[in-house]
Amino acid sequence: MLTTPSVVTAALVIAHILIVLVAAVLISANRKPSSAVAWVLAIIFIPFLGAIWFLLTGHGKLPKSRRDKQREVCSAILERTPGISDVSHRDEWPSWLPSAVVLNRNLGSLPMVGGNSAILIEDYEGSIKAMVDAIDEATTYVHVEFFILVHDDTTAEFFQSLEQACRRGVKVRVLSDHVAQFMYPGRKKTVQLLEQMGAEYYPMLPIKLRRYWQRPDLRNHRKLVVVDGRVGFTGSQNLIDASYHKKKSIKQGLHWHELMARFEGPVVRELDAVFITDWYSESEELLPLDTSPVLIGNDPAALDAQIVPSGPSFDNDNNLKLFLALIHSARHRISITSPYFVPDESLMLALMTAGARGVDVELFVSEIGDQFLVFHAQRSYYEMLLRSGIKIYLYPAPTVLHAKHLSVDNDVAVIGSSNLDIRSLSLHMELSVLVYGRSFVDAMRAVEDDYRAKSKQVQLDQWLRRPHRLQAFDNLARLTSSLQ
Repeated sequence: MLTTPSVVTAALVIAHILIVLVAAVLISANRKPSSAVAWVLAIIFIPFLGAIWFLLTGHGKLPKSRRDKQREVCSAILERTPGISDVSHRDEWPSWLPSAVVLNRNLGSLPMVGGNSAILIEDYEGSIKAMVDAIDEATTYVHVEFFILVHDDTTAEFFQSLEQACRRGVKVRVLSDHVAQFMYPGRKKTVQLLEQMGAEYYPMLPIKLRRYWQRPDLRNHRKLVVVDGRVGFTGSQNLIDASYHKKKSIKQGLHWHELMARFEGPVVRELDAVFITDWYSESEELLPLDTSPVLIGNDPAALDAQIVPSGPSFDNDNNLKLFLALIHSARHRISITSPYFVPDESLMLALMTAGARGVDVELFVSEIGDQFLVFHAQRSYYEMLLRSGIKIYLYPAPTVLHAKHLSVDNDVAVIGSSNLDIRSLSLHMELSVLVYGRSFVDAMRAVEDDYRAKSKQVQLDQWLRRPHRLQAFDNLARLTSSLQ
């Protein structure tokens, strides 16, 4: 005769089996095998918490209404003035670049445009000053979008410049990520300051009760400033002090090192199209796209550039496909800088294959990390990379190398907001700029040369001798990286 405890136990076991079976079917649909296996294992070993966790965070796309808005703007972009995709150096492109440009256009709708100029800015406060100088010359509008936006002593000049622009009658529109605003001090003060000066502000991907569920950790990680459609900035830097106001980081003396790019030319209107899309998603106001004729001069030093937006508002992992196309196409050299390097299988295989076919591949990462799980997860990949002939350089503490860029061979590069980790590749809304031009790549090579000179190269034999305790942390952290 079954006792009550036995019945309860049997019921729990049956419930567990049913949950696992249902989860296996639901999770495996349209999901990468590694991610599906990780979720199923989580539900097996922590059945009820794992199931709840999956229900809360297991869907990797934004709600249909937001994806519909993305498609609407993409359609409008594709219908713009003929000639928008005129480029300056099409005849000089490497043979593989046209297919990469078509790929990006099909995924993100934005064309490669010529006639651009760009300046790389490494200095943290110098990039803020460059943005301030551009805003001070604004006559029509300023569009500002940052993952983290904080008024503090370092950024005060930027906010003052916005306030002065408002007084001149310039239309100032500002976006920042909703969750990120709660993670740093001065959120209310920052928003109040924007409202008081007359700027329009909206939080991106706000967390609130609504009729549909939106996964809370899908975030907008983009960084951009556009002034009058004439000057644009993008890159890795958030608008906050270089210490990020983290008490532990300040105690350790940590500070963030970034790389931003200042663009002029037709690519700025494409950068603004990304802002217009995000503004429409948050405000319900669809700003007009610039449809004026594209004028391209005869400057032989002008750059060709293509904006590549990505994230859960799209049906594809746009940035991942871009990075894979570039890595597979490289013939001589690949230099990658990423603060958070947790690649998926396809990216890892592409890099290892590039190393095996004789491409000189190097990876710049920080010696110290500010996120425990990500830091240890990325270290778990170093052995495989080193065995494939890939060189790894650790940028010295107490600096967190937060720059995000990639250069291929001698004349193609990417700069933007995207890390090479699973969050940036699938779950965050990101922004990348593909640039063709020897002068731009030479400038990026100079940045990479500086990293290399300051960094310590990881040697395989030394890496294998690191403490067993750290190896255990690395391997365990890697298991969590596939839960997406």
